[in-house]
Order: sequence, then C-alpha cells, then structure tokens
Amino acid sequence: MMKVATELCIFLFNTSCLVLISGLQLQSMPYDYSATTECVPEPQRAQYGGGIIVNPGFDHNIKDWTVFEHGTIKERTSNDGNTFIVVSNRTQPLDSLSQKVQLEKEMIYIFSAWFQLSEGSDTISVVFKINGSELVKGGHVIAKYGCWSLLKGGIVAKFSSPAEILFESKNPSPGVELWTDSVSLQPFNKTQWRSHQADSIERVRKSKVTFQVNHLNETSLEGATVVIKQTKADFPFGCGMNYHILTNIEYQKWFVSRFKYTTFTNEMKWYSTEKIQGQENYTIPDAMLKFAKENGISVRGHAILWDDERFQPQWVKSLSPEELREAAAKRMKSVVSRYSGQLIAWDVVNENVHNRFFEDKLGENASAVYYSTAYYLDPNTSMFMNEFNTIEFSPDQVASPPNYIRKLKQIQQFPGTTGMLLTIGVQGHFSRGVPNIAYMRSGLDLLGATGLPIWLTESSVDSNPNQAMYFEEILREAYSHPDVEGIIMFVGPAQAGFTNTQLADANFQNTPTGDVVDKLIGEWGTGTHTAIADSRGMIDISLHHGDYDVTVTHPLIRYSKKLNISVRKGFSPETIHVKMHA
Repeated sequence: MMKVATELCIFLFNTSCLVLISGLQLQSMPYDYSATTECVPEPQRAQYGGGIIVNPGFDHNIKDWTVFEHGTIKERTSNDGNTFIVVSNRTQPLDSLSQKVQLEKEMIYIFSAWFQLSEGSDTISVVFKINGSELVKGGHVIAKYGCWSLLKGGIVAKFSSPAEILFESKNPSPGVELWTDSVSLQPFNKTQWRSHQADSIERVRKSKVTFQVNHLNETSLEGATVVIKQTKADFPFGCGMNYHILTNIEYQKWFVSRFKYTTFTNEMKWYSTEKIQGQENYTIPDAMLKFAKENGISVRGHAILWDDERFQPQWVKSLSPEELREAAAKRMKSVVSRYSGQLIAWDVVNENVHNRFFEDKLGENASAVYYSTAYYLDPNTSMFMNEFNTIEFSPDQVASPPNYIRKLKQIQQFPGTTGMLLTIGVQGHFSRGVPNIAYMRSGLDLLGATGLPIWLTESSVDSNPNQAMYFEEILREAYSHPDVEGIIMFVGPAQAGFTNTQLADANFQNTPTGDVVDKLIGEWGTGTHTAIADSRGMIDISLHHGDYDVTVTHPLIRYSKKLNISVRKGFSPETIHVKMHA
C-alpha cells in the first residue's frame, strides 16, 4: 500500500501531492517540521514514505542501490528485525551507497536519512552529484556508534537533470562500517511550498476571533462596522540600525515608521567602545539607546565579545593569555553592567562555532565561562549564540546545525548557566544564488528540536537581479516556521551606508526589496482590518498575534464602542461580546 501511495504522489505532483490513507481517502500531504538532535536505538520510518527514493527502508535487500566508488554494500538485519544497509571497506570520503534520481528545475527537495557507525563518530554529509561531476552538499549529521542519528537537509534544483545521491564521510576508515536506513527525498513545487507556509502561519502566528455585536436588549446588530487596528505586533520583526540614526532626520523617520526592534550593527562592539586600551567611550551607543527608548524600540545587544581574531581591538591581539583573560573580564563587566536590564538580548561570544580566538588562548570552556558571566551580570536577559551559515549555506560543515548544537550543549552543561535564557541566533546572510530554503527549513527543524527559541539575527541577501524575490522567500520561510520567534534584518537605506541589501535609495524611495519588506510588515498584522457584521451580528476574523484597538459603529446608532484586545496563541475568549447603546 505504501508503494502505491508514493507512486500516486509522484504522478500527481504538478497539481497536488496526495497520499492514499488506509485506502479510504485522499488528503494533502502535510509538511514535517519534526526532527531530533538525539541519537536513538532504532531509526524511524522514512519520512513521506521515502518520497521519490526507491526501496527507502531496504525492505527489498539492496535493490536500486549501488556502490559509489569503492567499498562494499550489503543488507543487515538488527535483533529487532529492522533491515538496513552496511557500507564497509571505506578508504575515501565518497565511498558509500548511491541511488539515481531525476531532479526538476525549481523544485524544492527535502532530504532525510538515518546513520550509524560501527565504532567512533564522524560527520556524514548527503551529496548530490549533478552533471556528471558537480557535487552539491545538502546537509550533515554527526553519526555515532551505538545509536542512529538523523540527517535532515535538502536542495533546490537550479535546472532539470539526473542526479546521484551519495554520502560523504569526513574521516572514513576501512575498519569502520557506515550504516544507513530510512532514506527519503520528497519534492515540492513553489505553489505547494507557499501554501504550506500560509497554513503554518495560520496555525502558529494567528488566532480566530469572533465579534458578537448586540443591542443592550440582546438583539443582534446586523451591519455593524468593526475596525481593527494593530497597535503592537507580537512577533518581533526588526532591522539593524547604525550611528547615522543620530544625525539623519530622514533615516529616523524612515526607521521609526516601520520597526520596533533593532540591533546596533557595530556600535556596541569592543573595537568600537575601547579602541585604545583603557579608554572606553560609550557616547554613540548610549545616544542610540536613548533614541530607541524614546521611540519604543527594543534593542538586542551586539556583541559582548567576538571569537574571530580579525575583529578584536588591535591592542587585544598582542596580549598574553593572562592579560587577555583580565581584559576580557573587564570588558564583560563594563558593557553588560552598563546596559543590564535595558536590552532584550545579548550576543555573548559572537560566531564561536566558526572561530576559536578565546578558546585557543584561554581553553575549551572559554565561551561557556563568558555566557555564565553574562548571565550573572544580567540574569533576566536572553543570551544568544549568534552564528552564520548554519541555515543559509549547506557546503559549510563547520557551523552546520549538528555542530552548532554541539557547541550549544557545551554551554548549557557548564556550571553557572542553569536557568539562563539561552536562545539560538542564526544570522541568515544569504549569497547571490537561489536560496536553499529546503536546507534552511531542515536546519530550523533540527535547531528547533532543542526546545530553545530561534531568531534570525542579521538576515540579508547579496545584491542581484532577483534580490527582492529571494529575500521574500527567506523571510516567509522564517516567519512560517513554528520555532522561529523573531527576525532582525541587517538592511537599510542608502543614506545610512547600506549597500548590500538596500531597502531605500538615496532619496528614501523604496527599492523593490524595500517594497517586499513593507508588504510583509502590512501583511503580518500592522494594517487596519474592517469588517461588517452579518444578520446574526457576528464577525469572524483571523488576526495575527498582537495588541489591537477596536472601534465598533453602526449607521443607526449615534455612539461608537471602543475596546482593546490582545490576541495570542490560545486566545480566550474566542467570542468578544459588544453591546451598543441605542
């Protein structure tokens, strides 16, 4: 039955991907946001029934699977009766099993599979071999001995072509077997992808509200007009800000009219506040924070320390380990104590998955020590791990979701961090090409499985003719994902020096990318809704989570009724009763 369902799904794919449920009915195939960061005793069944993969669970021995390059493959059965494939005698990174598939242009492919090693641990990547030689990585996992780990990733096809799916090991060994099971590759077209984003937004970001408008005598008021205006959005959607905001009135107007959340792009960083050792100067970030407070804008602190040697104050680079320890402790106390309780977040040790400046100088637990210290100095503020390429660039193994999570757990397990509001920050700087939103979603799924909130902290797209379209895809993907709790863009107007992702030109006229951002601001709740009550005096409406001013009028009643409501997940009461004076 499962094979029939999979074939039906493939056959109908260009219209609506359907599966047969128990032979009784057809229904739309849902997206699967689930993932696990833990290794498990037995692998789960293949997602989406394997999608377009043939023999995904190896129930038919090694049918339709072959050896890629060297090594040998064979089927094995566990004590519990589960069958899986074993690759042995591996000497080269790409010695693995493989299967050929057909990719279609602009289709979005979600990949997943389970892996285990016969001993030790290693990084395993899924690789798509295209055009006979091009190798495109689609995701990574840290496979281990003794339990199964989930690799979740994907690709967006740039053109139609045959492809071969294979698996790369970072450190292959002829004595270590690679075990594989439950392989899946599920395609979606853009219409389906957008439809499921909309469905997720409806479930996660909105709640249904019913207004019942009556006379005082309880008779319904047909034709009553209800005007609903959002005064504050529940979802933080903000923009980076720089020092130009202090002197450029047009920049101030542009920013305040759109955003209630920000991150100072450089002004709080160590190299900005202490260019010369012992001479601290917080004049600019102090003034920027004052401006933000006066305009009701919440600020993320960026960043206490930066783990990249290139971005240390010049004088820091020549310090001995003991001098560095003392200088960093002074910096921590200075900046965190100064702004304690005034910010919504801190990027504590910026980009500490890619980089190791403090770890190499002060020991493996250097980052964890600083998170513990920041928590002690500002205990009610969220502490972020802020990293690039974790969701936006699949070839980068270093900061892949599994490696990000490994660093995250190191911080969580360090003494002094219990109770800390730890938050996942993924920057989201996308390059010129087609964004791999399949990899982005899979990465968010894996990070979300930690149970911690996720923010996109610095999202942008490199300049290109399709920048506006690509940026909209990225922002919609983030907003629709149930584990994402905020987005900050590192973009802005030309007059503030933004050149890569400009939202407004030198005359503060919107660019196409700026039009996209303004459209999403309106779409995600800040616009005004007007509705007319039916014959029962009722209005049913779905509202984005946030605070609203509501005005109710009727053409036959002199007075209007005003009220305030807050719509959140699990909103109650679902029906708001409004009684109007005659």
